[in-house]
Amino acid sequence: MMNYLTAGESHGPQLTGIIEGIPSGLHLDVDAINAQLKKRQGGYGRGNRQKIEHDEVTITGGVRHGITLGSPIAMVVQNRDHAHWNEIMDPVSPETPENTLRKVERPRPGHADLVGGMKYRHEDLRNVLERSSARETAIRVAIGAVCKQFLEQLGIQIVGYVEQIGQISTDENPELDVTKIENEIEQNDLRIIDQSKVDSIHDLIDQTKRDGDTLGGIIRVVATNVPAGLGSYISWDTKLDGKLAAAVMGVNAMKGVEIGDGFKAAASFGSQVMDEIDWNQQDGFFRNTDHLGGFEGGMTNGMPIIVKAAMKPIPTLYKPLQSVDIQTKEVKKANVERSDTTAIVPASIVIESVVAIELAKALTDKFDGDNLQRLQEQLAQYRDELKKF
Repeated sequence: MMNYLTAGESHGPQLTGIIEGIPSGLHLDVDAINAQLKKRQGGYGRGNRQKIEHDEVTITGGVRHGITLGSPIAMVVQNRDHAHWNEIMDPVSPETPENTLRKVERPRPGHADLVGGMKYRHEDLRNVLERSSARETAIRVAIGAVCKQFLEQLGIQIVGYVEQIGQISTDENPELDVTKIENEIEQNDLRIIDQSKVDSIHDLIDQTKRDGDTLGGIIRVVATNVPAGLGSYISWDTKLDGKLAAAVMGVNAMKGVEIGDGFKAAASFGSQVMDEIDWNQQDGFFRNTDHLGGFEGGMTNGMPIIVKAAMKPIPTLYKPLQSVDIQTKEVKKANVERSDTTAIVPASIVIESVVAIELAKALTDKFDGDNLQRLQEQLAQYRDELKKF
């Protein structure tokens, strides 16, 4: 069974990730992992920290001569900004007046600061925000990049991109061809399909930054050539769409998930939403449409998987909102940390990554996950079996 764990703080020495359950025999391209990390750092509306960090992964276990061993894979991404926080974020030195100068006592509305402090009895809310920071997603993208390479070896393509920023929608005619989507979104710094919207969104982000405010948006992920039958209908916790929804909601700032037409389907008639079934000798069973986003009964049905995520605006505002000092209980403005005007572009890489991770988990659950070649053989037999049903 595949699983993963991450560790590390935003301004700590490094981020660490361990993946358990990746089959042996996968040729791992480190440059491709670093390319995903670079994409996560990009995008219009990002803050100054991205000028400091140049994320690159170091693999410290589970891989030999570029090939996975089947043992846990350990990876590290260094935090270059830690050099400016060495004393404040030192893991072992005792607390002194000097290394608590950046103490946080005015929680930000919409962030984990206050509730995290209450839960873990932290008097310095930096102990909360350092881990709850979206910086952690860098190592999740590295893990997702490994899973994406695994999926590619099984003929499965996946891409995440931006469908909406603020109130500006960029995807009037949603595309299902992953290659076409990738070709379009690589032409701009917003990862959007509609090139005609780039200037207006740049203007919106610029004005929002001048206002000291932030923006959210909507992300869309498409995965194609996923075999039918991943997940199960037999129990609530075996439904793969439920696992995907949980993974998406586990990403910082996500406040909503849709599968397929999602909330639009709720306002439609059944005849407009159900994907009619068809058959031909070459492909076997298929659907003529994909309103349900590739899922029926919690199981993949062979159609492209479509997952959408709604991201709230970032809670760190340069014109901060009202808060209360946790020590004096005085009403004050919230703490200000370095942040972005919008992180919707890198978030599209993160959501792509967590969807890739869950699909990789589902495949290693269903087939023999010890060795890649054996899994490929089993998957090929299974695909053939489905065509003949």
